[in-house]
Amino acid sequence: MTMLDPGGFELPPIPTKRYFTIGEVSKLCEVKPHVLRYWEQEFPQLKPVKRRGNRRYYQRHEVKLIRHIRRLLYAEGFTISGARTRLEHLAADKETTTVVNNGQDTVKMVAQLIAELTEVQEILT
Repeated sequence: MTMLDPGGFELPPIPTKRYFTIGEVSKLCEVKPHVLRYWEQEFPQLKPVKRRGNRRYYQRHEVKLIRHIRRLLYAEGFTISGARTRLEHLAADKETTTVVNNGQDTVKMVAQLIAELTEVQEILT
């Protein structure tokens, strides 16, 4: 627990629901609703669905993102700007990893096709 970390204990588990209200997210992440609304302005990745009366509904991935932001700000001592930059780098790294993995999968598929075609060719000759 650091001075910035309010509580320093485990957050409650995220229920298996599709949408969460701002009040539910506030309790799950131990962050006040006005802070969540502020973070929506500061972190472009955080875009809850807005329905009737501008009510916010967060999805599970957004609750996880909020917990990640909370950890960066409160436990690791990042500034808002620093946390935003870290999240952008993580997203870029994830995209790069996906491209690399897809490239590796393609190489494996081509190698498997070559092996199968070689077997077919041997059978035919």
